[in-house]
Amino acid sequence: MAFTAQDVKLLREKTGCGMMDCKKALTEANGDMDAAIDFLREQGLAKQAKKAGRIAAEGVAFALTNDDATVGCVIEVNSETDFVAKNADFCAFVETCAKTVIENNPADVEALLNCKAVGSDMTIAEMLQEKVLTIGENIQIRRFVRYEGAVVTYVHAGGKIGVMVNFDTDLNGKDEFIACGKDIGMQIAAMNPLYLNKDRVPADVLEHEKKILTEQVMNEGKPAAIAEKIVMGKIGKYYKENCLVDQAFVKNGDLNVKQYADEVAKKLGGKIEIVDFVRFEKGEGLEKRQDDFAAEVASMVK
Repeated sequence: MAFTAQDVKLLREKTGCGMMDCKKALTEANGDMDAAIDFLREQGLAKQAKKAGRIAAEGVAFALTNDDATVGCVIEVNSETDFVAKNADFCAFVETCAKTVIENNPADVEALLNCKAVGSDMTIAEMLQEKVLTIGENIQIRRFVRYEGAVVTYVHAGGKIGVMVNFDTDLNGKDEFIACGKDIGMQIAAMNPLYLNKDRVPADVLEHEKKILTEQVMNEGKPAAIAEKIVMGKIGKYYKENCLVDQAFVKNGDLNVKQYADEVAKKLGGKIEIVDFVRFEKGEGLEKRQDDFAAEVASMVK
C-alpha cells in the first residue's frame, strides 16, 4: 500500500516522532497507519516523543578541546532533572557530542544529530534516542560553539557553566599559558562579561546607555556643559564592568584582564591575545519546570 506526504504528516501529528522515523514506519507497515504507530511504539520512538514534550531545563554546560588544544567546543545538553545531569551515562553522551562537534564541525544542532558519533556506529540522533529511552527523561542538545586555534576551556561547578576562550598566542601547550587561560575562563564564569572589548559593544547598545546616563546626569541638575564629560566617565565604568579585557582581574584587582594576560606573556617571552570567548550557563533563558507538590499529592490520594 502506497503512502503520501500527507500520511507522513498525519503520523507525525499522532506520535510526535520525527519525519524520517515516520516515513520509515509507514514503509515498514506498507502504508498502514495503525501498523506504523505500532512499529514506532515497538521501536520506543513514540514513547520518546511523549518525553520530548516535557520541559528540559537542567543538564550540563560542558567544554572540551582536542588533544593539542587547537580545536575546542562548548556545548549545552539539557535534561529534565539535575539528578540525571549527574548520571555517568548522560555525561558520557555529552562528552561524545562535544568530541563529535570537534571532529566533524557541524553547522548546527540538526547537522550534529546527523553526524556519526565519535567512537560509535550510531548517529548522534540515534544515540540521543537511546539515552532518552534508557535514562527515562527528555534530553535535548540545545546549542554549541566550536573554535579553532589556541583554545582553553573551563567548566564551573560540575557543568553549571561552560566557558571556552580563543587566543592568538605562540605559547599554546605551555603549562603557564594553560593556567593563564583557565584563570581567564574562571573570570568569565564568575563575572559574566557581555563583550570582549569596547569595539565589540554594538553601537545601538552604546547609544542607549549614553541616553540613559545623560538623562540621569541632567536629572541631577548638572549643567549641560559638563554633562557630556560626566557621561563619558560613566561609559568608561560601563566598559570596565561589561568588557572582559577591561574588567578587574578577580585574582588581582590591581590589574585588568588584558594586563594580566600581557604580564604572563612577557614572563614567558611570547604573546597572549584574547580573540574571543563563549560562556554557556545551563538552562539560561529556558522555562523551568514548576512542580505542583499539592496537586501531585492530591492525584495520589484519588
